[in-house]
Amino acid sequence: MNRIGLSNEATKKVADHLDQHLADLHVLYTKLHNYHWNVEGPEFFTLHAQLEELYDAVAEEIDAVAERILMIGHRPSASLAAYLKKAQLQEAESVPVRGKQVVEQLMADYGKLVEGLRAGIAAAQEIGDEVSADLMIGSLSAYEKTLWMLDAYLK
Repeated sequence: MNRIGLSNEATKKVADHLDQHLADLHVLYTKLHNYHWNVEGPEFFTLHAQLEELYDAVAEEIDAVAERILMIGHRPSASLAAYLKKAQLQEAESVPVRGKQVVEQLMADYGKLVEGLRAGIAAAQEIGDEVSADLMIGSLSAYEKTLWMLDAYLK
């Protein structure tokens, strides 16, 4: 049993989901900066500001996810090499990008995060780890809103 009353064996699957999410968050954080710096065209002002909001939110989430992994008795990945090896999201080239291109790619990325979070929530609820589930549900809620807003932008 760890300090919070959950066995390390039981929390391993949850920690693995969280660590996968952590890796994806690091790739997303870098990609959001990349797009923030490289977006061009008439959408520049709108997207430049929105991308900054998104990467600021990801930065906060990174810390919360890593700390939760530690709380449930495991170690988070903590190197770029590990993140790139585990991440489902792909990096983007540092090239000029247009607004529609950015939004379509981010919708695909946030969609993958939503899928991973749903699996992580189920794993956490299966062992009674409601705090990890709550953390992921909060992220899921934010991502669903982000997806709705990105979709609205494309219409």
